[in-house]
Amino acid sequence: MKIVVDAEGAIVGRLGSYVAKELLKGNEVFVINSEKAIISGSKKNIIDRINKLRKIGHGGSGKGPKIPLVADKFLKRKIRGMLPWDRPRGREAFKRLRCYIGTGQLKEEEIKKAKKFEHKKPLKYLTIKQIMELLR
Repeated sequence: MKIVVDAEGAIVGRLGSYVAKELLKGNEVFVINSEKAIISGSKKNIIDRINKLRKIGHGGSGKGPKIPLVADKFLKRKIRGMLPWDRPRGREAFKRLRCYIGTGQLKEEEIKKAKKFEHKKPLKYLTIKQIMELLR
């Protein structure tokens, strides 16, 4: 089954856990507006956490955690962390995930049916787009 999820205003952790469950059920999931998903916390804490991960892995050719600097790949990597990647089932599920900046190549009917996450926004947060601009 094809599921379209609108990430606009959705907290990345809650969005990721929902998407991971759907992927493990065998559904194909398309996440649109991935640059508008939010990460809760103060600006300083969010950037410090990401920079700490980036500094850990500067060992040499191909080592260390890779942190993508493109919004859709960043969100896709966060969702990958919620899948059982060390098992074939998790890797197969990850292949069924598509993340897009904006609406991508989806039809208007699919975009209108997209599942939206309605929850209270935290007081302090950054969107993935803002984080990508700060990391460059």
